[in-house]
Amino acid sequence: MVAIRIAGVTKRFGTHVAVNNLSLSVPEGAVYGFIGPNGSGKTTTLRMILNILVPDQGEIEVLGRKDLRAAKDEIGYLPEERSLYKKMKVRQALRYFGALKGMRRRDLDPRIDAWLERFDLVKWADKKIETLSKGMSQKVQFIATVVAEPRLVILDEPFSGLDPVNADVLREAVLELHRKGSTVVFSTHDMEMAEKLCDVIFMIFRGNKVLDAPLDAIQKQYGEDTIRLRLGAGAPAIEGLPGVRGVRDYGNYKEVRYAGDPQALLQLLATRASVQHFEIARPSLHDIFVRIAGPEAAEVKRV
Repeated sequence: MVAIRIAGVTKRFGTHVAVNNLSLSVPEGAVYGFIGPNGSGKTTTLRMILNILVPDQGEIEVLGRKDLRAAKDEIGYLPEERSLYKKMKVRQALRYFGALKGMRRRDLDPRIDAWLERFDLVKWADKKIETLSKGMSQKVQFIATVVAEPRLVILDEPFSGLDPVNADVLREAVLELHRKGSTVVFSTHDMEMAEKLCDVIFMIFRGNKVLDAPLDAIQKQYGEDTIRLRLGAGAPAIEGLPGVRGVRDYGNYKEVRYAGDPQALLQLLATRASVQHFEIARPSLHDIFVRIAGPEAAEVKRV
């Protein structure tokens, strides 16, 4: 089963092509990650899926329906721009959003109570939204998105601005939705979170699809040319050494793109410094993202 099918979709704003001949399928029950630099077409694509924007050409099906309005009650959407009614009280707001999805009070209230308990918001239930911190408001909006238990959940930058504790709470909530059978699509700039959560990674760059596969397949495509290492104090720079094509410095360790036999690099480094850690690894999603969209990236082919 396919939760979202996009076929040959293009969207223009004047002369600017925001999304160019895009096709993709989101399997039902998957956690599907949307990544890409700012202005790449991510949010435009999500808004077309939600029927907020209409494509100039191509077709979109959501939950088996071409009439996207017919699927709206089965979709929960968390926009990047948070939009709660600040004068409403928390419970009142959650009842309102649940009612918009056709839920009755007797079914809705137990779910609201369970979510407030889970997110440690019980004592704030009768407080106005405007009295909440940014993190608490974000949790309330997430509850509003999922309280009706939609089949499809679309989250645009859900972890933005959250501290590590609240990010973990939200991550567990996303995984629970997945376990219960919801399809989760989320847009993020947090590559580590995307690596850990997503079954499939989709990347859009300059309006074109450049990645659309499970992380393992993407990493295989980009090869095992990454070496993570940590050198002792006083080690000389390794940029410019034979075979070194790039170095990303993280302070305590370095991530090196290397062409050649890794053992040759290890032997060379051992003559110059104390090698405390040397690991041959597949490139991280962060590294792949930078290779495609970084300032020194070569042109990439759409897929």
